[in-house]
Amino acid sequence: MITYDELNTQNHKIIELSNVLSILLKDRSLCDSETCCDLFYSYMDRVNNHITKVDASLYGPLLQDDSTDANTTAQNFMSGSKEIKKIMSAYVKKWCDKKQHGIAIGAEHDTFIKETNEMFEMVLSRIQDETERLYPMVRNLQKMA
Repeated sequence: MITYDELNTQNHKIIELSNVLSILLKDRSLCDSETCCDLFYSYMDRVNNHITKVDASLYGPLLQDDSTDANTTAQNFMSGSKEIKKIMSAYVKKWCDKKQHGIAIGAEHDTFIKETNEMFEMVLSRIQDETERLYPMVRNLQKMA
């Protein structure tokens, strides 16, 4: 099982990358740079990896608990994971050129920035929910077991 320190470290790296990318991507000339693309793909990989680890490690205790609140929380987070993956997949399909390992924004830089910021905010909100709701609930159940 993954530790809370590992989860928090993953969250910190995701937040750090989203903050750096938010600044870099505003400069249109940097969007297609190799460095920016590497950071962007690292961000996407880290988010997917984090969601996968949370999904595999934390929902079991909540689903096995008799509490409706614990079960509902697990269901909500699992549903949220699916939605985030779906949104990120659509984002990559629209904006990322996998063959060229680049970001294909064309003349739509403003739209790209808007959608990128929305995705970053969605992930940051998820991280906050995990930290404030999910982790404490799982910890409490583990203490009671």
